[in-house]
Amino acid sequence: MTLLTIRIEKIGLKDAGQCIDPYITVSVKDLNGIDLTPVQDTPVASRKEDTYVHFNVDIEIQKHVEKLTKGAAIFFEFKHYKPKKRFTSTKWFAFMEMDEIKPGANCNRTVQETH
Repeated sequence: MTLLTIRIEKIGLKDAGQCIDPYITVSVKDLNGIDLTPVQDTPVASRKEDTYVHFNVDIEIQKHVEKLTKGAAIFFEFKHYKPKKRFTSTKWFAFMEMDEIKPGANCNRTVQETH
């Protein structure tokens, strides 16, 4: 059985320095949007530098890859605090389908900003 660890190093954003307490929520969902594993949050970013928010964290998916249902995907939601509105907002999201994940693979993801 295969366990999956995902390394989140950094995120490139044009306004990276303006994000307050940024973190990423990682979830694994089936085709109907049902969570297949516990939802996990990264710690708040370790630093912000130029156009990057640095995390340098590993996220361990809490289920064997072989036991995930067909069509499952891993979702990444970048969140940050908005003091004027007093809530945490999702700035962008991205997802990876299971067939995109390869042993030892490095990949860069395109993200979709939300407003």
